[in-house]
Amino acid sequence: MKTMTTMAALMALTAPALAQDAEVTPEERRAQSEVTEVWEPVPETVQTPEGQPPSDAIVLFDGTSLDGWESVNGGPAEWTVEDGALRVGRGTGDIRTTDSFCDVQLHVEWRSPPNDEGHDGQDRGNSGIFLQSRYEVQVLDSHENPTYPNGQAGSIYKQHLPLVNASRAPEEWQSYDIIFQAPVFAEGGALRRPAHITVLHNGVVVQNNAQIQGATEWIGYPAYAAHDCAPIQLQDHDADVAFRNIWVRPM
Repeated sequence: MKTMTTMAALMALTAPALAQDAEVTPEERRAQSEVTEVWEPVPETVQTPEGQPPSDAIVLFDGTSLDGWESVNGGPAEWTVEDGALRVGRGTGDIRTTDSFCDVQLHVEWRSPPNDEGHDGQDRGNSGIFLQSRYEVQVLDSHENPTYPNGQAGSIYKQHLPLVNASRAPEEWQSYDIIFQAPVFAEGGALRRPAHITVLHNGVVVQNNAQIQGATEWIGYPAYAAHDCAPIQLQDHDADVAFRNIWVRPM
């Protein structure tokens, strides 16, 4: 009985509105609709050919050279380019882009090596992608390889474990699509807005607008220090990890 009473009350409330609405002409309805239409600015057209970077992307590695990369130790990057892939130069150190970036959409494909040395945990296919040379998205062979979850593939290293483990087997190519919103600092260096990151691992969301707590640390807790736009960095963690099809869209 209570439900019927509620329904009757609703019908009584809406009936006058419906009757009034029926008297509105098509021209008047169109005019009402136009109040909420936004026509400018018109979004720029971006071409998105299948299997290729978007037309407005900056290609950081196209499979042929290390132009646009340098060693963090100074001088040219000493990693190896072969068969369209960029392979970690074990023991040569991290490499970074010669350009700096703030807010970006970043696409990276990577492949962990075969586990033919009996490694496990953090010693299997370890590398990393550092946004602004500070904030790491972990690269690791996490296929049937237990480790601390906030250090497995798809984690924001030692800050956010991935929502799921979307890892493929070693020697299979994998992809990260990363949306990174850089931190904002006040003129005096105080943090005004922390960084946020979304990560898709092989097309699966593993970080959903996660708030970055500060620069990645192996030992100790993360903290922020004021900085400007900075390079994208790939880690040499003494493993034969390979990368390909790296492109970025500044936003």
